[in-house]
Amino acid sequence: MEREAAFTEILEEVKKKARAGHNFITGAEIEEAFSTLSLTPAQMEMVYAYLREHKIGIDEPTDTDAALEEEERNYLDSYLESLKELPSATEGEREAITLSAMAGDADAMERLTQLMLPEVPQIAKLYTGQGVGLEDLIGEGNVALTLGVTMLGALEHADEAQGMLGKMMMDAMEDCIAENAAEKKSDQKIADKINKVADAANALREELRRAVTVEELMEESGLSRKSIEDAIRISGGKIESIQTPAGEES
Repeated sequence: MEREAAFTEILEEVKKKARAGHNFITGAEIEEAFSTLSLTPAQMEMVYAYLREHKIGIDEPTDTDAALEEEERNYLDSYLESLKELPSATEGEREAITLSAMAGDADAMERLTQLMLPEVPQIAKLYTGQGVGLEDLIGEGNVALTLGVTMLGALEHADEAQGMLGKMMMDAMEDCIAENAAEKKSDQKIADKINKVADAANALREELRRAVTVEELMEESGLSRKSIEDAIRISGGKIESIQTPAGEES
């Protein structure tokens, strides 16, 4: 278990390092990260495959635009066009604005947010193709950026701000992807439970040539009453092979 935990932790660190490098990492860096685990060539290939599935380039940059759907490309073009209306700033002005934001100046926080907005879609493109649309990813990044500029007071140097804000945006997008995956997994588990009860009820209905009762289904399938009644409730009483108790609507 300790080895598995170490593997998972290293894999997440490698992924974060690649994200920070705009979805790029070298094979040498990966090998070094996992050196303490002495993985076999087959196991290392599984690591490489996992990273590629997450749109991470190994030894060569990945094309972040390639994973975009046409609708996402159109949205991105429109979004980037709207950002061109925002005023720009020289490097010196940007540092001064950042320092003022760190000191708690509200106007500087708003200005810094505007200057950082173009970074959001660039980061969002790193996370496309993982179940969450580009527009939603940008939305999560914008929220994280808006919150992040209010938290810069903890920093000592202005040059740390961009890294902190970038990490907050990345974390927000990763959390969004993880929550979406968990929700889909939960929905699938619910669907599987309903289908299991429905399939058993359909099979018994064919045998008896009529709708079956909960009790009959329990006896023949081995399913518990709770499992059957939960499936009926969650499906809204749409499992037609099961008789609806008197007094309840089908």
